[in-house]
Amino acid sequence: MIEWNESHVMIRDMIRRFIEAEIVPHLEELEHGDRPPYPILKKMMQTFGLDEAARMRFQKQIEAEKEGKKRERRGDADGHDPAMQVIPIIELCRYCPGMVTALGVSVGLTAQSILSKGTVRQKERWALDLLTLDKIGAWAITEPGSGSDAFGGMQATARRHGDGYRLNGNKTFITNGPYADTIVFICKLDDGQTEPKHRKVLHFVLEKGMAGLTQSKALRKMGLHSSPTGELFLEDVFCEPDRLLGETEDVPGRQGAKATFTMERTGVAAMALGIVEECLKLSLDYARTRVSFGKPIGEYQLIQLKLAKMEVARMNLQNMVFRQIEMSIQGKALEFAEASAMKLYSAQAAMEVALEAVQLFGGNGYMAEYRVEQLCRDAKVLQIYAGTDEIQVSQIARSLLS
Repeated sequence: MIEWNESHVMIRDMIRRFIEAEIVPHLEELEHGDRPPYPILKKMMQTFGLDEAARMRFQKQIEAEKEGKKRERRGDADGHDPAMQVIPIIELCRYCPGMVTALGVSVGLTAQSILSKGTVRQKERWALDLLTLDKIGAWAITEPGSGSDAFGGMQATARRHGDGYRLNGNKTFITNGPYADTIVFICKLDDGQTEPKHRKVLHFVLEKGMAGLTQSKALRKMGLHSSPTGELFLEDVFCEPDRLLGETEDVPGRQGAKATFTMERTGVAAMALGIVEECLKLSLDYARTRVSFGKPIGEYQLIQLKLAKMEVARMNLQNMVFRQIEMSIQGKALEFAEASAMKLYSAQAAMEVALEAVQLFGGNGYMAEYRVEQLCRDAKVLQIYAGTDEIQVSQIARSLLS
């Protein structure tokens, strides 16, 4: 794949019109008010048939699993074009990257965690409502004392209790946490004998309103204001065995979380592309119209250098996204280290371009009324969540050296 085809361009233009009509008028409320993004995201999914497409894919997967067939991995096996999932991410990130995070954690991380580790019964019970955004999902792994060392520092526990489990612990920086209906909660099995570092990692599915579960209000953040982030507090939350994903303690929880991280990291390229494309567009418009010392600033070589570097970053990111789409069509998945490399470059490119856009705008770029200010704040988190830049470097290097 080397370019968008006519169908892709048509869908892209339709999504842009939707964003102009449904999101742009509410940007102030989404970014600086208390307006949650979910009703708009739900409307977008319905408008473009994304919810119905997800429902059809889900039904086919469940039918195949019930018949004992191996699921077909090729992206175009059922007429589904993976580009149709990527284009909305790119376009939303031009205006509201936080909405992509809110959407992706629900229909992506949370739903896919259940789909990859759950039984057929569990998938039917929880996954479909997440895929269609009828329910809001959260994937809870990060804790106050464990960021990059998610498993080593994990304190949340599950203890066997009667015919079920008692869960205790706190989670922080949880996307959708304040509004989540369905939560995949990751913790360690405390059997009273095994050392903490060697304990099994388990995934439980929790639901809003369960006794002992408290969901905090949204936290205040530097960026991604349209993506509600909160904390979770569990105090002796009782879970029946059917809430344990896989309904067995032998599901490899660490490996499952690693697969989820791979998915999250590959999505950063499309997010970065949207941010970079919009920063470049805004910078070009400003360079043509802003006059300094008697001529448009775009005529100065230092400004041209900034614009040229932005275009190089845009081209690189677009090629990464195209490769990712093509691999999905062919039924291939990125290796963990490759996903880390993609995230590392994408996050750094988005941040560098956004900072250069602010610099190009000068004092105006520092003002909230100019959108490069918001895009710069939003871009920073790409270097932090789903593994910091430093963690990506470590994982890439370990893969190369092994």
